[in-house]
Amino acid sequence: MTMDHTAPGASPAMPDHSVHDHTTMDHSDPHAGHDHMTMVHSDPHAGHEQLFRRKFWVSLLLSIPVLWFSDGFKALLGISLPGFPGDRWIGALFAVVVFIYGGLPFLQMAIPELKNRKPGMMTLISLAITVAFVYSLAMLFVPGGMDFFWELVTLIDIMLLGHWIEMRSIRQASGALNALAKLLPDTAERVVAAGSSEVVAVSQLHADDVLLIRPGATIPADGVVVEGDSSVNEAMISGGIESGG
Repeated sequence: MTMDHTAPGASPAMPDHSVHDHTTMDHSDPHAGHDHMTMVHSDPHAGHEQLFRRKFWVSLLLSIPVLWFSDGFKALLGISLPGFPGDRWIGALFAVVVFIYGGLPFLQMAIPELKNRKPGMMTLISLAITVAFVYSLAMLFVPGGMDFFWELVTLIDIMLLGHWIEMRSIRQASGALNALAKLLPDTAERVVAAGSSEVVAVSQLHADDVLLIRPGATIPADGVVVEGDSSVNEAMISGGIESGG
């Protein structure tokens, strides 16, 4: 079997046990399995899932009094709830807590964007909640002024929920990459002089090394088959297709 391999990265394909004893492969692109693990664990989003989940639930609970005492929210639903003098200050107090507790992460993440002069999503969110917060505070001192406290806390809650889901998706994707990296072998059998072979770490492989792939072994790196024939289980890559010659 002749294999002309062109895709980058190590191939975890498994040769079938029922075929010839070995296939030699010309190594052309060495990749260490542990290097892949390091890349997975260096994800800057790691650990943020718990942070956003906790802030979402706490902010959601603190938002209930804001909605309860908000005239704008009650008017939107067409309901009339009993109130008392100064009740709008209660909603404003809880809105301040939600802004500081739930909105602070967005303000912190917007700082690097502004420093690098590359405004992005965090800058947009920070601008929206800051303008709503400052305007609503000012309206507390204007007779008959309408604030946006309930819109403010609702926006913060939705953004926290969205980022919680995003961080969870990233964690799950990282777990899949971890599982994939575990399939990559740590060692390879390299052919040396006089046709003998030696076991070396994958990180010690170089271009043009000739590797011996035995039946049932995992292919440790990309390359081209130069001798022998076999069939290769590419289920992990192609969904269950075997290639052979």
